[in-house]
Amino acid sequence: MKDCIFCKIAKGESPSYKVYEDKDYMAFLDIFPKSKGHTLVITKKHYRWVHDVENFSEYWETARKVLRQVEKAFKPQWMQYITHGLIPHAHIHVIPRYEPVESAGFLPTESLSFSKEEMEEIAKKIRDAI
Repeated sequence: MKDCIFCKIAKGESPSYKVYEDKDYMAFLDIFPKSKGHTLVITKKHYRWVHDVENFSEYWETARKVLRQVEKAFKPQWMQYITHGLIPHAHIHVIPRYEPVESAGFLPTESLSFSKEEMEEIAKKIRDAI
C-alpha cells in the first residue's frame, strides 16, 4: 500500500526503533507506548488485518518470540497481546504490564513519553535479550 506507514517502516523508508527482524516480519517500539517496552510486530508484506496473514501461526510465533525478548529485558508482572485495526496494516501489540493483573484495566489510557535516547536504550535492551 502506497501511503502505509508500516510498509514504509518495513522498507526502511521511515525510521523506527527496531527490536527484531527476519525475512517476513519486523518488530519495533510503539512511538505512543502504553508501557516501557511496548512493541509492535508487523508483517513486511502488506495485509490489512492480522487474520488475513497467510502464515498466521508463524506470525503469532514471531510475536511470542518478541514477547519473550521483552519479558527477559524488563521482567514485567505480565504481558498482553492486542490486535485492532486503527492503522490499516496487520500489527500485533506486545505490551508489558507492570501492575498486578487484579488491579489492571484492559489497557492503560495514557501514552508514555520517552526521549529518543531512552527509546534507543529500550530497543537495545530488547534486542540484547535474544
